[in-house]
Amino acid sequence: MTTTSTHLRPTAPPASRASAINASRTLATAARVLRQLRHDPRSIALMILVPCLMLFLLRYVFDGSPRTFDSIGASLLGIFPLITMFLVTSIATLRERTSGTLERLLAMPLGKADLIAGYALAFGALAVVQSALATGLALWVLGLDVTGSPWLLLLVALLDALLGTALGLFVSAFAASEFQAVQFMPAVIFPQLLLCGLFTERSDMHPVLEAISNVLPMSYAVDGMNEVLRHTDMTANFVRDALVVAGCALLVLALGAATLRRRTA
Repeated sequence: MTTTSTHLRPTAPPASRASAINASRTLATAARVLRQLRHDPRSIALMILVPCLMLFLLRYVFDGSPRTFDSIGASLLGIFPLITMFLVTSIATLRERTSGTLERLLAMPLGKADLIAGYALAFGALAVVQSALATGLALWVLGLDVTGSPWLLLLVALLDALLGTALGLFVSAFAASEFQAVQFMPAVIFPQLLLCGLFTERSDMHPVLEAISNVLPMSYAVDGMNEVLRHTDMTANFVRDALVVAGCALLVLALGAATLRRRTA
């Protein structure tokens, strides 16, 4: 009497849990997030209007010294979107988990990669609007004087906003409450802000701090903005800086998918 051993064979993982991203599920997730954000005007205002307001205030803080605004305005045009996207994304994702929405979604045929990509796509769409408004305000209303193309400035601002989105998605996995999500800001954002070269040239820092700044993505965001500020054409340094920021965003998104939890502990 023979028995079959097919029941002992390992079954293939469901297609929904495969590592490849499913385009239709990703788009459906992005559409759901955008529908929810449409009913949350405070988050939309924080993402889109606050960077513009901060740039407006900065311009008139240095009203008597327009050259100062020109020297740091481009850098802050990339930093403000990064910070706001980090805050909103981390809190919004954590809210999904604490409310049980994330657990219900992951019980469906939806992989973690699909979920993270959907969130990134939704917030990335808002990042496009945010970056376009902030760049247009800085250049054509506040009179920010840059040598390079405004499109390059917009590109770096958009990459910075996407990096902030990726960082927010990543750190939300380690927070148990919205308050804890906000507490990650001093640990993740402030060191980068101090070491990015905004306040002093990175080459003038202590060698240890300069070495640390060389591995922080915000440093390359500021360097990319400064390249547009100083040079007419796209330089090799600009391409390097843009690729580093984009690569860091993709890496952090991958880490976010790997560390995503269904619910808080």
